Amino acid sequence: MTGAFTITRPADRTSDDRPHRNKALVLEAMTSLFQRHDASAVERLYTENYIQHNPNIPQGRGALQGIVETLSPAVHYEPGLLIAEGDLVAIHGRIRGWAEEPQVVIDIFRVEDGKLAEHWDVLQNEVPAAAGAAGMPMFDPEEGTNLG
Repeated sequence: MTGAFTITRPADRTSDDRPHRNKALVLEAMTSLFQRHDASAVERLYTENYIQHNPNIPQGRGALQGIVETLSPAVHYEPGLLIAEGDLVAIHGRIRGWAEEPQVVIDIFRVEDGKLAEHWDVLQNEVPAAAGAAGMPMFDPEEGTNLG
């Protein structure tokens, strides 16, 4: 192809790397807080006016930092599938030591200016694959590795 060309209209959708950056931010937050138990990461990764939608967790960044500071060494998070679009990220994972039984969790975060601004979650006790009607595991730590 030779010669000049003219763009007659912009693309319907602009591409940016926000989903990729936001997924990395969520993964860093979940592993910092619930694997390494690094309470100092809260100030670095969460907005000052962090909003928590879990009714069992107090509002704000300070409350979250306090929870992480008092976590049992038995608490351990395993990340799985990550999905992101725009300023929202969902992560499917398993947490052990948070409750009596391991729990499978879906956390949804809203990102604002490169920090976590808002959080929703759904938790349920893990049922072993053999005990479930479908015979499929509720969580596989390798589930998100082939999705990029």
